[in-house]
Amino acid sequence: MSGNRAVIALLDRAQADNESGQREAAGASLERALRIEPRNPWLWLELAQVRLAQGQYAQAITLARKSNSFAGRQHRVQAENWQVIGQARVAQGDSAGAGQAFKLSAELAQQAKAKGYHDSGFNFQ
Repeated sequence: MSGNRAVIALLDRAQADNESGQREAAGASLERALRIEPRNPWLWLELAQVRLAQGQYAQAITLARKSNSFAGRQHRVQAENWQVIGQARVAQGDSAGAGQAFKLSAELAQQAKAKGYHDSGFNFQ
């Protein structure tokens, strides 16, 4: 996800805060990490997952799309972003949009699996 020690420390803090229900603090740590690595798609995904958990569905969708804009050919992060978008759309009552997002997520996950692509990252869902 990152080779920067400061970013890793911020991610660790964000994970601990999230696990203890401190989602605002988790979000703040992720925002600080993004100031260090603003083009890291995993950081944008993690922040999208926090916002989704907070019920900030429109922001979660925006952040997941931003993550996808930096993801390049990283199919796994793209698949996870589309999962966030699908979940947010379900919460917004957009079942058709959610279905499209989940379908795209499954296709990207399959592509990642076919390439043997394995990333690790925190999962704030």
